[in-house]
Amino acid sequence: MTDRPAGRRTLHLAAAVDLPQTRTAEPYERLVRLAEHGALDFVTLHDSFDAPGPDSLAVLSRLAPRTSRVGLVPTVTTTHTEPFHVQAAVATLDWVSRGRAGWRPDVSSGTAEARLVGRREPAPPAELWAEAGDVVEVSRKLWDSWEDDAEIRDVATGRFVDRDRLHHVDHRGPTFAVRGPSIVPRPPQGHPVTVLGTGSPEEFETAARHADVALVAETGPARLAATREALRRRAAEHGRDPDALRVLAALRIDLGGGEHAAQPGHGGGPLPTDEGPLYRGGPVDLADLVADWHRAGAADGFHLTPLDPRRDLERLVNATVPLLQHRALFRTFYPGSTLREHLGLARPANRYALVGEQR
Repeated sequence: MTDRPAGRRTLHLAAAVDLPQTRTAEPYERLVRLAEHGALDFVTLHDSFDAPGPDSLAVLSRLAPRTSRVGLVPTVTTTHTEPFHVQAAVATLDWVSRGRAGWRPDVSSGTAEARLVGRREPAPPAELWAEAGDVVEVSRKLWDSWEDDAEIRDVATGRFVDRDRLHHVDHRGPTFAVRGPSIVPRPPQGHPVTVLGTGSPEEFETAARHADVALVAETGPARLAATREALRRRAAEHGRDPDALRVLAALRIDLGGGEHAAQPGHGGGPLPTDEGPLYRGGPVDLADLVADWHRAGAADGFHLTPLDPRRDLERLVNATVPLLQHRALFRTFYPGSTLREHLGLARPANRYALVGEQR
């Protein structure tokens, strides 16, 4: 298993734009456009069945035509939902954003959420994450169920699609079966980017098997590097190329201190909290932390969750990012147009295209 030297690796930056209790799209638009101004790879928007507010996938779909480069990654719950409809919605986001979609599959483990859909008790975590991995796999099959040239749009003959280039996936898993093909043509990226956390052993295993981007919450570079290496090793054991997996450090940030130095303990790394590692200090110190961890090869980048989204994202984009750009550690513009291009990930080949070539 090989890896590029740390000094040659591209630094990736992403941010959460969560606004609890916000029920309209406009505040999210301001944050997403700000992230795009800072050339961040992507933004995430959390969602769950019991979270108040609009659906994250719907919000980012609405904002897709109002942005042009930044990646858009909503949380999508795979428990209690229909995989066929989930993949179609994510594919549609990729189309309306012209290839900037990702998704963060998540599970629903709460009893109250299970009862919302008529189930008395949720399944154990191992079963939930196994099902989530199955949803990722069938989604990719359905995205491939249309070959890239399946649409012919022949006005003279009235033919819209070449039926020989549509494929039934015939997926049968422990909890659902899907025949296909999809109702949405193959997305511009082939497969929208799959982002997964690693907060539990079950989620870690799902990320190693399926993630394009894995989010790792650790308080120091040594532990982060060890987790990154473990993820890459496990991905290789699943037959994957570990260099096709991006590992981002997941940090909560509080930049309310302005230019003041980080709180004691933050100079060597964030402090642990019940909600994950927390960095509290100024944007200059944050730039130093990002640079030091990345140069050490601890991570491929950072996913930052602002405690105060309006304040902290503005300071991240207008202070921390320019410092990283000045040090030639982060790009000053988007070199490509799709999220896969931002992340340096290849567009996947269609698993069914070879069948088409043999016709």
